[in-house]
Amino acid sequence: MSCTTCGDQCCSHGVDVDQDRVGRILGELRLRGAMELAPERWFGDEVFEDAEFPSGRYRRTAVVDGACVFLNRRGRGCLIHSCCLEHGIEYHTLKPMVSALFPLTYDLGLLHPSGDAVSGELVCLGEGESLYRGGREELRYYFGEALVAELDALCERVMEGLGGTVASMLEEHLGSGELE
Repeated sequence: MSCTTCGDQCCSHGVDVDQDRVGRILGELRLRGAMELAPERWFGDEVFEDAEFPSGRYRRTAVVDGACVFLNRRGRGCLIHSCCLEHGIEYHTLKPMVSALFPLTYDLGLLHPSGDAVSGELVCLGEGESLYRGGREELRYYFGEALVAELDALCERVMEGLGGTVASMLEEHLGSGELE
């Protein structure tokens, strides 16, 4: 919610939401007051099977006028996230995991930069922290301290093995998905 360089470009697509979380989102009455559309229009009808989601199933959020239905069109950012902040709700209970991790993502058992990051389409690439540094706390929340400790150690080893400018460049490009 703190970035301001992209004009919420990350919300220009719908997002995959675990089917159990869809139920929690639809049941959150305080979110309904922030939304312009009725709850039955928040998600696509199709339910997809995918073992990588906690429930094994997901639905996509609707896209309205070129943006996710949950984009705050009177301000900025995700209405799910801002509603949680406003009402003291732990946002991880409602916000889709894919949204919280973006521009990192996961599929086929791999954690990696999203396609938008790899292709260079994100306008915020090169601004701020690397993808890993920017997503570190979300990675900790979803995947645990052990993974973050392992990634921190890997990052430190890489940075120690290289000198100043080269190390910064490598972290920036690896973090943004520009190098493979």
